[in-house]
Amino acid sequence: MNKVRHKPMSNSQRALLELSEKIFAGGLAPGSDHLESELAEKLNMSRTLVREAVLMLEGQGLLELRPRKGIRVVPLSPEDMEEVYDVLTELESLATDRAARAAYKEDDLKHLSEAIDDMDVAIANRDLDAWANADDRFHTELVRLGGNSRVETIVHMMSDQVRRARLTTLFTRPLPTKSNEDHRLVYDAIKNGDAKVARETHRDHRMHAKSIIIELLRRHRLRFL
Repeated sequence: MNKVRHKPMSNSQRALLELSEKIFAGGLAPGSDHLESELAEKLNMSRTLVREAVLMLEGQGLLELRPRKGIRVVPLSPEDMEEVYDVLTELESLATDRAARAAYKEDDLKHLSEAIDDMDVAIANRDLDAWANADDRFHTELVRLGGNSRVETIVHMMSDQVRRARLTTLFTRPLPTKSNEDHRLVYDAIKNGDAKVARETHRDHRMHAKSIIIELLRRHRLRFL
């Protein structure tokens, strides 16, 4: 049996991954300024690779490249996050509607179901990092099942901003048990081919999540400026 060989990660991909992980982990604080040479030293990479990664992350709204001033980690703005959530809510709701109309068999939805099961286990164990990981998988799979590649591309471009906001507020918000219940209702509606219920349930779910995160960002805004 032939083993699947994974293509090794390029230096550019590694620079992008390591720089984004430093942002998400708080190693590069929101609002902080950095020189290209400083980041190159932190990552033990060439300035060329760092510049390529910075340009990619600037396109995702995580960094800002300012002439003669260096690189700034973009603070989490409640107003920006409102706009991001509004766009994602509509696109994901469309994907949910399309998934429900696609007449998928239960086996086609197994990754969606597994993500929900993992979220339930994570909540029972009060493991919020594991919950966030499973939640990411649920939303990624949901959009994929919608079958619209342009929606996938746009959602992917904005997902890092949502991930960053969620990680910032994850340990200050209520335990996300309602989120798990919503995901299960969405899954059931897709499995039963009920596009209206699937779309409306997911839209309400996203709007509820938006209200929680925006309120927390506004309450603690001075921390991130």
